[in-house]
Amino acid sequence: MNALRSPVVLVTTTAVSIAVLVGLNVYGEAAAPSAANVAVRVDQVGYVRGETKQAYVMGPTKALAGARFKVVDGKDKVVTAGRLGAVTGHWNAKFPSVRIVDLSALDKPGTYRIVLSGSAAGRSPAFRIADASELMTPLVRDNVRFLQAQRDGADVVRGTLSHGPSHLADEDATVYADPHYDAAGEELLDEHLIPTGVKVDVAGGWFDAGDFLKFTGTTSYSTAELLLAERDLSDMKTLSAEAEHGLEWVDKMWDGDSETLYAQVGIGAGNDAVRTDHDVWRLPEADDRLDVSPGDPDYTIKHRPVFRANEPGEPITPSLAGRVAAVFALAAQRTADSAPDRAREWLEKAAAVYDLADTDHDPDKPLVTAFPSAFYPEDSWQDDMEFAGAELALAARDLGDDRESDWTADAARSARAYLDSDVKGTLNVADVSALAHVDLATALDGARSNGVGAGDLNKDLRRQLEEGVDHAGHDPFGAGAVYNDFDAVPHTFGLVATARLYAKATGDTRYAAFAGRQRGWALGANPWGTSFVIGAGEVYPHCPEHQLANLRGSHDGKGAILRGAVVNGPNAAEKLADLNGFPTMKKCTAAPPSGAWTDFDGKGSRYVDDVGAWQTVEPSLDFTTTALLAFALTARDEDA
Repeated sequence: MNALRSPVVLVTTTAVSIAVLVGLNVYGEAAAPSAANVAVRVDQVGYVRGETKQAYVMGPTKALAGARFKVVDGKDKVVTAGRLGAVTGHWNAKFPSVRIVDLSALDKPGTYRIVLSGSAAGRSPAFRIADASELMTPLVRDNVRFLQAQRDGADVVRGTLSHGPSHLADEDATVYADPHYDAAGEELLDEHLIPTGVKVDVAGGWFDAGDFLKFTGTTSYSTAELLLAERDLSDMKTLSAEAEHGLEWVDKMWDGDSETLYAQVGIGAGNDAVRTDHDVWRLPEADDRLDVSPGDPDYTIKHRPVFRANEPGEPITPSLAGRVAAVFALAAQRTADSAPDRAREWLEKAAAVYDLADTDHDPDKPLVTAFPSAFYPEDSWQDDMEFAGAELALAARDLGDDRESDWTADAARSARAYLDSDVKGTLNVADVSALAHVDLATALDGARSNGVGAGDLNKDLRRQLEEGVDHAGHDPFGAGAVYNDFDAVPHTFGLVATARLYAKATGDTRYAAFAGRQRGWALGANPWGTSFVIGAGEVYPHCPEHQLANLRGSHDGKGAILRGAVVNGPNAAEKLADLNGFPTMKKCTAAPPSGAWTDFDGKGSRYVDDVGAWQTVEPSLDFTTTALLAFALTARDEDA
């Protein structure tokens, strides 16, 4: 994500200092000798029965040349053994050789470890072999727990890591004119924010990330993914409840009477006269206790400003309009059978937002996704409009609305524009084309419209997956996403979700093995040997850049953790040159089970588990719901 998300501090916990002195790491294990240059990397959650299963061993070329492996169960009984597989490439100076351990033949349910022998010694974290639903459904439940912890407003969920009602002043929030920023989006140029005189109720929703801002763009993206995941896990009540929670807040951000869409609650970059969410480190309920008046620099922390995506009745930036319309249309589909009158209300809201989309958007001007736009830069909007048109068409079909064909044609027109553009991407918060393509193909029902048919849409899904496959073919750990840029982990889960959506839509399972390897990479089969989902596996982030987890949670991986949160993962090494800080933050840094994180850095990438490293361990809504969708789709794909 963007460097402006929130400030953090670089420090070392007392617990970690003690651990170093007594020869223990933060996981409570004896630290391995620094000369131990062989490491085993596995999917620490586990492998689905029947799927291709790969683990990796990394180390000196000579040490691995004569190495053998055995897989042992919980009683250290050997269940299979063999030699290491092919060399997949070079990683770094300390671990120059990476080799495969093929576990595909291991299909008996159970918990296992890999143990090395011969010219190398090493032991993997535990992993399971189980059916897809048994492995994936608990991960979805954990992702939902993170969303519950992110709840804002009065309707909070009490749990292991929770907070009190927060930002109640959002019930009567002031709408301000668009703020102006410098070119880098780091400093507010306005001496003061200018109120419009309009008040709105924008209470509730979810915190966006480790901070307490709320964005229509990210919340609508995440809500859409929850509603799509609900199709496969309709019996999971907590998932449905969070989908409903997100939907209620997105609904608040649309004022149908004035035809205004609100884009953001709170401000994250200000100046000396306007203090912002990113200037303080605190529990969310602390903001309500501030004693401030207009003109006080802290006034906008308690009385958070609201910013519009459009002037009343004027065109709406198309990326936001499309995404919000898609969410409302998905809500209409969701209630078409159980509450058709309510479904028609959702459909009309979706149509109203959709009709205001600025489809004549000037390509030389940035899309308005956030203030400043550098928080969530986006290049494409045709994918959002395709998504909206497809969901409107399917909702119309469910409700017998005669606008179905018009919306299908509109969606196809947007799809054609996307397919012909030079801003095509893969599934993440800035590109929803994968979601749009699958449902548009359903809406087309074998027909073609505006030069687009299911074959064209499926071809682009393959393009997205083939980009990942191509990258994975040149990576020692088979990673489909790049390590040295933001959002490596959510991009990885986006590829997993896309592969599952493609197989579900076409019956073509050619990417099943690829999807399994990507899931495994994000859950531990990567150079650093850590899962990037908090609470998943034996090794995972202990010090997320997250105010609630930092101030209320434990820092040893036990007890109150931000379970289910998905972090960014590795990033470009130069982006971690400076870690931010704040005086009220609790000190926290965590080392891997052996050595240091820097031992495993390579290919220009770096990973750090430190509360100051927002670049690698800040969780967010969109990261987590993309993973949730991937897990939900896998849980229902027993032929994975």
